[in-house]
Amino acid sequence: MKIIACNSNKNLANAISSYIGIQICDALIRKFADGEIFVKINENIRGEDVYIIQSTSPPVNDSLIELLITIDAARRASAKRITAVIPYFGYARQDRKDEGRTSISAKLVANLITSAGANRVVTTDLHAGQIQGFFDIPLDNLFSVNELIEDMKKKILNNNDFAIVSPDVGGVVRARAFAKRIDAALVIIDKRREKAGESEVMNIIGEVENKTCILLDDIADSAGTLCNAAKALKENGAKDIYSYIVHGVLSGNALKRIEQSEIKELILTDSIEASEDVKKLKKIRHITIAPLLGEAIKRINSDSSVSELFN
Repeated sequence: MKIIACNSNKNLANAISSYIGIQICDALIRKFADGEIFVKINENIRGEDVYIIQSTSPPVNDSLIELLITIDAARRASAKRITAVIPYFGYARQDRKDEGRTSISAKLVANLITSAGANRVVTTDLHAGQIQGFFDIPLDNLFSVNELIEDMKKKILNNNDFAIVSPDVGGVVRARAFAKRIDAALVIIDKRREKAGESEVMNIIGEVENKTCILLDDIADSAGTLCNAAKALKENGAKDIYSYIVHGVLSGNALKRIEQSEIKELILTDSIEASEDVKKLKKIRHITIAPLLGEAIKRINSDSSVSELFN
């Protein structure tokens, strides 16, 4: 087995390799002066089971092209099997054509990864489950539910009066699954999104007065939805508000919004490497999904069952 770490999330790649117990493969990934990406694998990988770790996080297009070129380099170096490990799958929100003359970009990205030479994809908490069907190669969509719930139990759930909150209707299935696992009340926030990046809270479905509320979602980008939801919960009598997000994109004014919001603590996974600005914000804390991805890689390498990780 060989693990190649691209540049978007070196810390997670090192944690995964440490969990598995092998060293990161020696590879050179750099840019030319004009921005072109150059990849050279400095070890023999002929006949090896190769795992390329790269979140397609900001800068999204650079991260994606870097992944594609690294897959191509591994294929041309005669790797036996190439698995793209993509903790955060960018373009996942463009999974359907909901208005005229737009692209289904998630499908395009799936085609690019397959054409580059990947034999398998491992990712976590896809924004939309149907993206699995965009790939003509095996895809394992792992869920970080266990990691998030373990943290909830240690840090928050000593108070019996709490509720799991979905910040929009689209996240109800995820929130319901969490609520069922920890025997919590389910609250749904009905919102209207007039355009991308802007949302307005319309109604809260469920009881939140004097409850500790846990906002749950897969992606926080501009954090507008999240902070508006927290404000609405507080106005309706919620006691403390926490939020668990799998993928912390946190673009634009997201950090300022979070700092000024009613959220007491925002917990993110390390699927996207935290910037220095994110690390400085005391409201934000990270938990790792390295054991989840590391275990998946070990099972794929040994041809063992990956589906057991979903339990």
